[in-house]
Amino acid sequence: MKKLTILSAAVMLSLTAPVAMAKVSEAEAAKLGTELTPLGAVMAANADGSIPAWDKGITSAPAGYEKGMHHPDPFPNDKVLFTITNANKAQYAEFLTPGQVKLFELYPDTYKMNVYETRRTASVPQYVYEATKANAVNAELVSNGNGVSGASIGVPFPIPSTGLEVIWNHILRYRGVDVETYRSQASPTKSGSYTLIETAEEIRFEYSRPEITLDKLAETNTLFFFKQVVRQPARLAGTALLVKETMDQEALPRQAWTYNTGQRRVRKAPNVAFDTPGTVSDGLRTTDDFDMFNGSPVRYNWELVGKKEVYIPYNDYKLHSDALEYDQILKPGHINPEYARWEKHRVWEVKATLKDGMRHIYKTRVFYIDEDSWQVSLTDMYDNRDELYRVGTAHSINYYEVPTHWSTLEIFHDLQSRRYLAMGLDNEGRMYNFDAKLSEANFTPDALRRAGIR
Repeated sequence: MKKLTILSAAVMLSLTAPVAMAKVSEAEAAKLGTELTPLGAVMAANADGSIPAWDKGITSAPAGYEKGMHHPDPFPNDKVLFTITNANKAQYAEFLTPGQVKLFELYPDTYKMNVYETRRTASVPQYVYEATKANAVNAELVSNGNGVSGASIGVPFPIPSTGLEVIWNHILRYRGVDVETYRSQASPTKSGSYTLIETAEEIRFEYSRPEITLDKLAETNTLFFFKQVVRQPARLAGTALLVKETMDQEALPRQAWTYNTGQRRVRKAPNVAFDTPGTVSDGLRTTDDFDMFNGSPVRYNWELVGKKEVYIPYNDYKLHSDALEYDQILKPGHINPEYARWEKHRVWEVKATLKDGMRHIYKTRVFYIDEDSWQVSLTDMYDNRDELYRVGTAHSINYYEVPTHWSTLEIFHDLQSRRYLAMGLDNEGRMYNFDAKLSEANFTPDALRRAGIR
């Protein structure tokens, strides 16, 4: 793959030992908003102009949009520039990942990528930009990289020098403050049949609250609260999960509870982490695959490989549309490629290698993180034989009423079973509510019990 030359030698370092310091100088931080975007991406276009300069992203909703609607495509007249298939993939190899190449090979007759004009639409509120600049000179890794201090609201390390800083940027990126989501997931069989799993989720982001202070974050050691309740099918309805995610996971690991409808009991669930199978995922993803990566990074060494230009899912408003039904999207082997939009963007490549003495079903994971939003866009997962095991793709949009750039659909391909899990289906359901008012009282074991009772 083509490497850019904008990285210093320091950027190529990997985190293989305890790290306590990650601050940058005031002079370096002054590049944010000038040479770099306020979140740390390269402001300028690439050499051939196929990636344009960042122009503040989407700053307002399209005409006719009202909160509560599915998000109309801001670019309805964009046409496919070209299509990548198994037959011509070699022509575009420098901009493809090993996982993408493998999908072409597994599904040579049906898998393809429709590539569109690149539009750098990622944006967040102004207060997040301001917080990010403050974080740049104050944030640091603590607890051997298993936590962050000196940061709030914005990206902690907008000018990163290690792979672990980049993955913390993904974990701590802005996704709103109080959010209610209504989503579905499905894991089609080889024939394409599937059972739809409907969930209702509530998230209270402590880290992102405009009023949050560093002292408060240090006192509570809380990144976010998360509650998920399964609504359908009937046999699973009422199954519920509660998570308190911590900022410093060495000082206090993730706290989790589950509600079992058969026993009508709430139980602590310390195993809801790492490679425990994800909730109702049919064994097709791990717990830490959720949101492409979440939770403690402690089991891996993190290497910052560099920056690349890669075709990633972006501005997937067509895939997000309420004009589609799930049967139109979910097909044998992979989702319907006619509805997915791919664009060339610059991404950070981060390689995670399992530490000696640690256990995980993924020995190696390679993440491709969008430079504009810090969203993990693609991930390749390798098993203990060093063979490609799973491939993840995050199809994202700008939720312009916030604004925030976040996935609308995440796909996890299991290459061995030739099945996949589609998470975040919302075409036939209600849209996210970013104006929810969620108190900490929404996220107690008692609240979980009440939410889970059928």
